[in-house]
Amino acid sequence: MSIKFEKIESKYLKKIMNISVYIPDEYKNQELPILYFLHGRTGNENILHQLDIDQTADKLISNQIISPLIIVCPSMDNSRGINSSNKYQEIKGKYGIINKGLYENYLVKEVITYIEQKYRIINKRTFRYIGGISAGGYIALHIGLKYSNLFSKIGGHMPAIDMYFEDEDECYFENEQMWRKYDPLTLAQNYNGQNLKVFLDDGNQDEGKFYLACKKLYTILKSKNVEVENYVFKGKHDINYVLSNIESYLKFYNNGCINNS
Repeated sequence: MSIKFEKIESKYLKKIMNISVYIPDEYKNQELPILYFLHGRTGNENILHQLDIDQTADKLISNQIISPLIIVCPSMDNSRGINSSNKYQEIKGKYGIINKGLYENYLVKEVITYIEQKYRIINKRTFRYIGGISAGGYIALHIGLKYSNLFSKIGGHMPAIDMYFEDEDECYFENEQMWRKYDPLTLAQNYNGQNLKVFLDDGNQDEGKFYLACKKLYTILKSKNVEVENYVFKGKHDINYVLSNIESYLKFYNNGCINNS
């Protein structure tokens, strides 16, 4: 395998954005499925190596547990992946710098276009997936549900989904109306697509208790006849939890649901 480092001069954000790309050895001979995997609030594109995604994928592919796939980890800053401002801004938030701008446009219209023009992928929805951890799980869910014409599988891993709008919290959203626009629970309630698989999980000791939102999201999606799985594994909201579950995540994305693997 190899890891490529790409840079996009984003016209939407007016700055250079970094992307890391996992390329398995099998890429030389065939077009492959593609997974867009998104980092959390304090992360960046380097999660590809920091979370052992590359080494785990290599092992699973080598042992023929999953099929070869390309994995793309774009930098999303601390943005929630939303179109929060027409102009890029850095704002001091409760837990550090918040990045505002047209991040939804950047991901959907620039990252996907750039990557899929440069790399040989199977250009079909069936073979395109999106997932992420924490804030990245939130991004994956709202992007995946909104653009379900692009993705066949979505993973929200300890996804940072708030059950209620709190205007005094992080200032990603201008008001409750904007918050609801991107809320995965609201998007799920309005979902009417088909042939979608969703994987939700969280740690039983997650300090943010995001397993509560996962449970509610699971119920909503089930009522929409979406093929959804929801797990509460052992662990807290931290890197160790993710490291212990990366293998299960990759099995889901390129080998069906983990109950069947």
